[in-house]
Amino acid sequence: LYSNVINPIQALPIMTRFFNLFALSLSLLSSAEGFSLNSAASSRKALTLNAVEEGDNNESSLTRRDLGVRSTATVASSILGLSMNPFAAMADDATAEGRLIEFTVENVGGEPGNTGKIVVQTKPEWAPNGVTRFEKLTDIGFFDDCRIFRVLPGFICQFGINGDPTKQALWRSSIKDDSVKVSNKRGTLTFATAGPNTRTTQIFINTGNNVFLDKQGFSPIGEVVEGMDIADKLYSGYGEGAPSGKGPNQGLIQAKGNEYLEKAFPKLSYFSKAKFI
Repeated sequence: LYSNVINPIQALPIMTRFFNLFALSLSLLSSAEGFSLNSAASSRKALTLNAVEEGDNNESSLTRRDLGVRSTATVASSILGLSMNPFAAMADDATAEGRLIEFTVENVGGEPGNTGKIVVQTKPEWAPNGVTRFEKLTDIGFFDDCRIFRVLPGFICQFGINGDPTKQALWRSSIKDDSVKVSNKRGTLTFATAGPNTRTTQIFINTGNNVFLDKQGFSPIGEVVEGMDIADKLYSGYGEGAPSGKGPNQGLIQAKGNEYLEKAFPKLSYFSKAKFI
């Protein structure tokens, strides 16, 4: 039964070779063109910033030292049977936490001059496609002056139709769905849809634990980390939107924007500014 077990004494030459190769790989790693741990960290940070700012393939930004380090890491990985790619690890660390976005809210409770803030954190590991679109919209100021046109207490508060119809029309292209990795619990942020692969710009905050939305394909893209008390106070007096209720008609918002909303639904809470912090 135990005939295939290696005797510890027999294993010594194998272990010696293993550690010699490991030491060699570490030596190469530390000496490659003056490489140090501190310089490696700086290099990886620069690569991450280039990828975000320019959208270029990371390979085009690699220096000879970077390639030497990557090759050495690959050798070490093959020897040890472990993942030793510092570039991939750094990229993962840079995107895993997501970004913080602060929404300045006006007309809290439907009262002019009553303001508050809601801070959300995106979660790329939950829904990468959705997060990419949401962060892009934030970056261009899409949510500035947007009304929260559908507020159903204990369920959701919905926004994301721009007050300028011409600007809204530029974002009719939809993005592919993300798989549902976390539940639509209270405080999560999710794209509204009209069916599979139809997400564009409309977002809602779950103000209740809406677990039933999970099986319908609604994939959260982030969560509120500050200001859920403000989300609970967004003006809800107009009720459900047309045609089910007497609230704002989404078709008319798309066609007329804030001109329609300010005249017919002046108490709606809205975002005066959305920015990264």
